[in-house]
Amino acid sequence: MTLDEITTEMAARVAEKGAIDGRVVKFDFGDDGQLTIDGSVDPASVSNENGEADCTVVVDLDVFQAIASGEENAQMAFMSGKLKVEGDMGIAMQLGSLLG
Repeated sequence: MTLDEITTEMAARVAEKGAIDGRVVKFDFGDDGQLTIDGSVDPASVSNENGEADCTVVVDLDVFQAIASGEENAQMAFMSGKLKVEGDMGIAMQLGSLLG
């Protein structure tokens, strides 16, 4: 999947399941770009803008896709160093409902 396809899919998931109210979460895919979910606006927005976030998840795009499709467990990816969390870890713990 391309970053644009992932952004479209995440926008649909956020529209269906909601975002983390009042919080901004950024997925940093390195050279592949970023995906930002802004729950501080109503309705929540999903974009590829690179701005400030309450929680940033640093992960390779292919690992993110494996987690989002259920092929890989996010906790195991974190424990093995494939996924890093910067900022509020509590927010990261709430992302399972969006990714699963």
